[in-house]
Amino acid sequence: MATTAAVLNEAVPTAEYARLEERIIARDQKGASDVLYRLMKQSRSVTEITRETVRIHAPYTHVPYHQRLDDGVVKFVNNDHCLLSERVGLRLASMIRPELSWLPLAQTVWYMPTGLDPWNQLIGKAPGHYTRLYDIQVNTTPPMPEAHWPDQEPLPIEGTLRERLNHWLTLVQRGEVLTSYRVFLGLMQDVPNRRHVLAHLAFAGLIDVQDRMWHNRSYTTGHKGYRARATIELGEVIGWDNAHHVLYAGVPDIAVGPRWYSTYEVGCNVVQNLLDGRDQELLRQDTPLTPDEEAMLVDVIMRQREVSVIDALVALLKAGRSARRILDAIQIAAAQVILETGEPNNYSMAQHGYEYCNTVGWFYDTFEHPHRLKLLFVAALFINRGSEHQANTPGNGRRTIAPPAGSEAWSSRQLLEKLEQALLALRAEESVDLTAAYLKGGHDRAPLVQTLATAACKIGNDPHNQELGLCTLEDYLHTKAHDRDRLLLASAQHTAGHRKYGDPLEAYRRFAEAMELDDR
Repeated sequence: MATTAAVLNEAVPTAEYARLEERIIARDQKGASDVLYRLMKQSRSVTEITRETVRIHAPYTHVPYHQRLDDGVVKFVNNDHCLLSERVGLRLASMIRPELSWLPLAQTVWYMPTGLDPWNQLIGKAPGHYTRLYDIQVNTTPPMPEAHWPDQEPLPIEGTLRERLNHWLTLVQRGEVLTSYRVFLGLMQDVPNRRHVLAHLAFAGLIDVQDRMWHNRSYTTGHKGYRARATIELGEVIGWDNAHHVLYAGVPDIAVGPRWYSTYEVGCNVVQNLLDGRDQELLRQDTPLTPDEEAMLVDVIMRQREVSVIDALVALLKAGRSARRILDAIQIAAAQVILETGEPNNYSMAQHGYEYCNTVGWFYDTFEHPHRLKLLFVAALFINRGSEHQANTPGNGRRTIAPPAGSEAWSSRQLLEKLEQALLALRAEESVDLTAAYLKGGHDRAPLVQTLATAACKIGNDPHNQELGLCTLEDYLHTKAHDRDRLLLASAQHTAGHRKYGDPLEAYRRFAEAMELDDR
């Protein structure tokens, strides 16, 4: 991907970005993409384009609340897919085939006109992603998107760092959106302590998770944690001196309701009452799980009740096992929930559960936050509830994964070609079986990872879903789990199986044509 120093030093083409903003706000997917293609052909830097696209959508991807209760029916809305897609795009670009390295950004901009002002989409006053989700009729001439939370200036406060962080999180818990945002901007001006401030932003998102699933829809299925992570990673790529719009896009929503902390409270009480509050001591443990211990924990999470999950985690920690390696095993259980999902409409809980575990893993690896041990319990209970939800939802269930007949005679290249065809044709079971055949053949894993990443990136129209393709592969490359291949199987299952909107390959085809690529 071209990001040369000469390009970075050139003046920003303000007219082109003004045109891009105009087309995005007009909800013109084709027009916005055409402007983006011109910027790509000029070899503008990815960092610059990302910074400008965040600036464009930041005012219009907030909502006043994440629920509505109209005519006695509860509806939900998440509103961060533009931001999440930009984070994923930066990481996916290096994992896919090199000639497609611009495609993740193209998918983001293709989606962006449909992701503005989701609140008014939800009530039928604007077109976009939620209009097609709920089949709401809207006017053919789209109105200007509404900025529900105006940008703010920093509000410095007095006190020690601990006191200031506690005050900010209290404002978040009380739902004081604008004041909490102003205080956070003030905290970010304390440059020597910025790392601690960012860690607390991620923590505030990760503790906010709904406490049940069965016969619910997703209200806070970890999205605030994903939004905080995107804010942090994008801000670090762009540079905090130029990342105010990233903070505007990501921080106010942490305090938007509803807010759910009851599962995190379970973690607090278990660590205090059953583990004597020994967070720091237990976090220093580094003994891995045995294969039998990993299999036991996966089975308990998948098949047993909440009390057994808590007992299993406590026993492993008391036995000296590493919290990070326990999290690896929880990720294997999350992958199995995806593999037991059948109907396309049933993926919501499975995919959000997996993304939550991936984000907790990132949090462990990125920050030394003093309360991260408690998030083990949130992650495990999230997946336990997700497994129960899927088991009681028609269209799901376990199935035998078996390589196709005769596949042992196929070369690794033939297997990958057949796999990509199956993925793009949305044949989930065939995709999983072909992945299993490749693994059984003992072939080099790197081309398989690239094939899975490329297919996830080609399928668009809601590129937040590409995040699962990235998360499973990202974890595969870092995990110490004994059953790590299950993550690759889950990646194939999710990419081919999850619910698609519109023509999922339209953005890819337009990109390939504009960039004069061989449509492979």
